[in-house]
Amino acid sequence: MLVNSIYPWQVVDWKILMQSSYGQPFPASPRQALLLKGRQGTGKLVFARAFAQSLLCEAPAVTGEACGCCAGCRWFEQGAHPDFCLIEPESLSISADETGPGEISVSGVQEETVTVGSKARKNPRQQISVEQIRALTGNMHVTSHRSGNKVILIHPAEAMNTAAANALLKNLEEPPAQTVFILISHRQQQLLPTIVSRCRQMTLTAPDREIALAWLVQQGVSQPETCLATAGGAPLTALRYDQADFLARHQLFIRGVSFPEKLDPVLLAEETEKQKNELPVVVNWLQKWCYDLVSFRMTGRIRYHPDMQSVIRTLALKTEIGAMIRFIRVLASTWQLSQYPLNSRLFLEEMLVSYARLVAPERY
Repeated sequence: MLVNSIYPWQVVDWKILMQSSYGQPFPASPRQALLLKGRQGTGKLVFARAFAQSLLCEAPAVTGEACGCCAGCRWFEQGAHPDFCLIEPESLSISADETGPGEISVSGVQEETVTVGSKARKNPRQQISVEQIRALTGNMHVTSHRSGNKVILIHPAEAMNTAAANALLKNLEEPPAQTVFILISHRQQQLLPTIVSRCRQMTLTAPDREIALAWLVQQGVSQPETCLATAGGAPLTALRYDQADFLARHQLFIRGVSFPEKLDPVLLAEETEKQKNELPVVVNWLQKWCYDLVSFRMTGRIRYHPDMQSVIRTLALKTEIGAMIRFIRVLASTWQLSQYPLNSRLFLEEMLVSYARLVAPERY
């Protein structure tokens, strides 16, 4: 494996993968699917691609790593290997970015080519369709072009709609010889239990803070500690926060919800929409802010906004904790709804009014 093909915080996990049965030839394994789990924005797609390359390499090292020099490796690196297929939502194929908004719960935040069966369109699909999975069937039963493994990478697996998930399940139950499935999941709980049960599973370790900070500094991030904290420890998400005015827009929104006595939900919704912030991103901002309020009240710890401790302390002590926990759960559903075409202004107003009623009940 080429040294630079994975992120520095993934080195230990990579060694575990290569030294364990995960890295052994899949035809000898009772399961030909690997499920990679972990927080979004930590580079699972890069890790999975490195593993896919090792499976397609024609002259791998004794330890299993790809050589980086054979015809198979060259084709893979050029995105032209005939035995590799990456299936993802049309929207991700266009953006080519693993980072993105996550989903929050009271216990924390879940923050992570060839596209089969889809064409570019004005409103790209957010899901993996059954047509994309069915398009694989014919290819899977054809002999490998290079007389080796065929690798199908699905990212993220929870983006499959119900029909697509059921179609994949049939392939996992009776996988063709030398066909390896690699599934990436940011939210494993959204996968069919029957799919999970047919996969070998590996949870990638959360990035070490110091290693992540050093990497962000190397990338030229101007406020690495602030960006990493706001991203919940996910370095790739933190990198996005440093782009353009993203962090400034985030901080402007957080200031808007920080002081209940000045909060105007309608005005804040208008300003947020004018900045052309994506709805799922804004919902995630509010999720993380509310999580910190609950976390400080229950444990005295702040995860996402450590530089606003005094503000969070004041607001958390005034907020009814049970109601805030319930609101966080509602926001999880709100985040799902935010991914579909909506009247963004009304959507933001409704969300912010609900928040205002919690932190400033005397005004709303």
